[in-house]
Amino acid sequence: MKKSLPSLDINDFDYPLPPGRIAKYPLPRGTSKLLVNQRGQLQSSSYKNIGEHLPANSHLVFNETKVVQARLLFPKNEHTLIEIFCLEPAEQLSVEEAMQETQTIAYKCLIGGAKKWKEKTLEIKTETFQISAEKLSRAEDHFVVRLQWSGAYTFGEILDLAGKTPLPPYLKRAAEERDKEQYQTVYASRPGSVAAPTAGLHFNDAIFADLAQRGIERSFLTLHVGAGTFKPVSAPDVSQHEMHAEEVQLEASFARALAKRLKSGEKIIPVGTTSLRALESMYWLACLLNAEKVQWEERVTIPQWIGFEGEVPALEAAEAFAYLHEQMTQNEKQHYTFYTQLIIAQGYPHKIISGLITNFHQPKSTLLLLIASLLGEEWRTMYNYALQEDFRFLSYGDGCLILPYDT
Repeated sequence: MKKSLPSLDINDFDYPLPPGRIAKYPLPRGTSKLLVNQRGQLQSSSYKNIGEHLPANSHLVFNETKVVQARLLFPKNEHTLIEIFCLEPAEQLSVEEAMQETQTIAYKCLIGGAKKWKEKTLEIKTETFQISAEKLSRAEDHFVVRLQWSGAYTFGEILDLAGKTPLPPYLKRAAEERDKEQYQTVYASRPGSVAAPTAGLHFNDAIFADLAQRGIERSFLTLHVGAGTFKPVSAPDVSQHEMHAEEVQLEASFARALAKRLKSGEKIIPVGTTSLRALESMYWLACLLNAEKVQWEERVTIPQWIGFEGEVPALEAAEAFAYLHEQMTQNEKQHYTFYTQLIIAQGYPHKIISGLITNFHQPKSTLLLLIASLLGEEWRTMYNYALQEDFRFLSYGDGCLILPYDT
């Protein structure tokens, strides 16, 4: 039976965020404040002590995507720069495949100063390489740009050499050299994101050592974060919002291991909203495949309202991941790329997680909707507490550990 989509007024997810509460620079890893929300009981702690607050038998899931230096600044003349912000491949390539392309690629981009770009091509010239850019077409929310470069460099290497860190627009400052390291998790290994999975920025070797000593293990998945993560919900009703799509990388070994952990009763706690979104998207991929709604050979995109529509038979969490591993083995796939438009809001049926580690998010954002899916109206109590206790907000800010269930 088809369920109705949630009718949520986006204005109910607004709160006052003074500009001075937005952290423009990060604190040293592990020293940020941590708000612990244990079934509505709030307390202040520090990230370096996060292990003290995690339930026994916890298992943390991290997003190991790596931020690419996606902002290219092309000189138009001595006084004017045209910024090309590289979003995602325009061709049928995964982000990871795109990073390995050589010599040329067509890419979906945002262009700062597009009206000033009158020439056929723009160029960046250095002693070791040259990059040219040519506009191919324009869509409603992006341009398609042909990028070409000299030398035996991959596209990922060219971005790393010539690009700038894609800091969130709300920081309202230019990227600095230190952002290249600070706006990156210490475990980042798979290039492809244009925004960091910021909950992971707090973790360092000392915290990992403490967690290991407590018997808290961790695993890694990959969701490449797109610029849409900063897209505000402009529609008055959330049901009218079009969710952005992001690329997810599924490994057969991850599906097998997670199925065993779920079956044994381990408490799965994702680090960051992107890790949570990836886990839930993997779950729905299993449900779609099991119901024969999609095939492995397709370019699969998880629909944004699948968690609310009730049209796909649900599976138990452990069963879903075991099914993914079994099917990948039968289809001789150790690795599978798919896409997700999944939206998680109040009324969403969480099946996998026992908690969430995350930062504090923008008003009227889909990330705040996700927090409300775990806390209901109590999200406001937690955010008011954070404001009163001088927590720092957004990407470079402090964070919270949300434990909404009995542990």
